[in-house]
Amino acid sequence: MMPTHGTDEVLTEVTQGVGRIRLNRPAAINALTLGMIEALLAALTDWAGDERVERVELTGAGERGLCAGADVRVLREQVLTGSGDPMRFFATEYRLNALVDGYPKPYRALMSGIVMGGGLGLSAHGSQRVVDASSRLAMPETGIGLFPDVGISFLLGRAPGELGTYLALTGATVDGRLGVTAGLADGPFEPAPVPGWITQCFAGDDPAAIVARLEGDWDDPSPGECAAVLRTRSPWSVCVSLAAIRRAAAMGSVAEVLAQDLVLAERLVRHPDFAEGVRAQLVDKDRRPRWTYPRIDQVPPDVVRAAFSPA
Repeated sequence: MMPTHGTDEVLTEVTQGVGRIRLNRPAAINALTLGMIEALLAALTDWAGDERVERVELTGAGERGLCAGADVRVLREQVLTGSGDPMRFFATEYRLNALVDGYPKPYRALMSGIVMGGGLGLSAHGSQRVVDASSRLAMPETGIGLFPDVGISFLLGRAPGELGTYLALTGATVDGRLGVTAGLADGPFEPAPVPGWITQCFAGDDPAAIVARLEGDWDDPSPGECAAVLRTRSPWSVCVSLAAIRRAAAMGSVAEVLAQDLVLAERLVRHPDFAEGVRAQLVDKDRRPRWTYPRIDQVPPDVVRAAFSPA
């Protein structure tokens, strides 16, 4: 076994024809830093043309999960202090996502435990996405003023029964079976059925109408509980995320969605809701964000449309 690339936080080796990558920040559920992404990009780029490497396998250190996503506290600090350029992180990450999506060799991701945000970007675009009984998948970005990025809207926009819309807007966590249904993973599980209320409520292009339907007269308490969760998310992010997933559904490739993501990331990472969302969820942890727009129906449609125009 000969080590090839990597850092202390990204362990790599090639053994018996397998290029093995292990994310190694277990205390942070392997949250991604720019250095980790650069190491991953370098290893995968070199292995693509390395005859010793027949296939690639991605795992995460520790018992909690493969990857909790980006280390957004670092990005927030860069935005607030001007100490760095957060867009360097996003641009490099999206290059990595595109490489995984089009990788010329079998790419197997073991999606055990928590797999969220950027963790799905490293796994869900691979050729073999393996979930198990411990898998917990989510794109929780609307809770911190961002949007489901890393090209995942390409998959969510094609999920059956508006399941992808539900996941994008609420940031809900699902198990392996619903992950398979959503197109984020492969077996060994059979896909789970999509609850009918999700299909009914999350249709259309109007986020305020979605909330109104959820708050309608239902025998099942689940829609009302979902509405309550949705109202805690950044209204700005919810509106942008719905527009993004509808646009992504009409796009022909992950690369096209990633180009859209890069435009949106520039807009949203510098919007006040991002710094405030990370503060409330991960810094002060008071879970009481003060969003720019108090309600979803107060977000101006023209502001949402403008988010998709390059600065």
